[in-house]
Amino acid sequence: MAASCVITSPEEEEKHTPKPDLVTQLVFNPSMLNLQATIPNQFIWPDDEKPCVEAPELDVPLIDLQNLLSGSHSILDASRLISEACNKHGFFLVVNHGISEQLISDAHEYMIQRKAGESCGYASSFTGRFSTKLPWKETLSFQFYYFCDALGHEFEPFGKVYQDYCEAMSSLSLKIMELLGITLGVSGNYFKSFFEENDSIMRLNYYPPCQKPDLTLGTGPHCDPTSLTILHQDHVHGLQVFIDNQWRSISPNPKAFVVNIGDTFMALSNNRYKSCLHRAVVNSKSERKSLAFFLCPKKDRVVKPPRELLDRNAPRRYPDFTWSMLLEFTQKHYRADMNTLQAFTDWLTKKPIQ
Repeated sequence: MAASCVITSPEEEEKHTPKPDLVTQLVFNPSMLNLQATIPNQFIWPDDEKPCVEAPELDVPLIDLQNLLSGSHSILDASRLISEACNKHGFFLVVNHGISEQLISDAHEYMIQRKAGESCGYASSFTGRFSTKLPWKETLSFQFYYFCDALGHEFEPFGKVYQDYCEAMSSLSLKIMELLGITLGVSGNYFKSFFEENDSIMRLNYYPPCQKPDLTLGTGPHCDPTSLTILHQDHVHGLQVFIDNQWRSISPNPKAFVVNIGDTFMALSNNRYKSCLHRAVVNSKSERKSLAFFLCPKKDRVVKPPRELLDRNAPRRYPDFTWSMLLEFTQKHYRADMNTLQAFTDWLTKKPIQ
């Protein structure tokens, strides 16, 4: 079933959303900004959040889905590797995933300019929403029919590429959910059925070169509030994960997808699997592009862990909620970080957010 792709930007939300009418909007034009000696203050991040000079490589397991699903590779071995990663930092790679290389290439290629006043399309940073700690990036978010209805039928082939990509990502995410169910000792169909119908998010990220990459970030530190992220990087480094009090990098692999656990699945697993703080850095020489698919349940689906993950030693960690409730929280009240679920729990129970 096709994923429903909608626009949002959960990782860029401030805890208190600025009022746009009180903010002098900055036009993010990297071609012009790179002619200046430095970058505008709005893009300069605090010292404790600025990118580090060098981030050592994070050791993430490589899961071969073709061998695994054909039975020539031990499911138990793969389950062990996934479980170890998800208990520690929530990141792993999948290869031989069955997604066409041409489809991935096309999805990287097609980006278009958003019409003024429209909510779908290509957007420059988040200059219309925030006044500080702006990300050095541009994004493309969309719905399939947007290309046909808003821009004309000449854009329908581009829309078809992204619709096909979303459908492929939705199918791949269900296969991964089967594996996650096995690793948690839950029926392989439990999480697959939970996400069979989903309200997932598709986003393309474009990170232009920056003359002062040591002062800014392409995407700020955040945990994904969603359930599962499937990311495809181009050939340029930029993804970093915070683990053991250190930023570590995940190198691009054009034949692999980077998979990571989000907060919603952290709640579904009753806190057994972790969502992890990560960010994107930029550089002064090369542009960088990435494709991000965020698996989300249907907005009215109640998120609660299966009984197999509850016992006397592992009581419920979070109250029942729906994805629409968590989405509203991260859109309007809280900037996603490593404490989102606890802050969300406090918000649900009317406790003050720290």
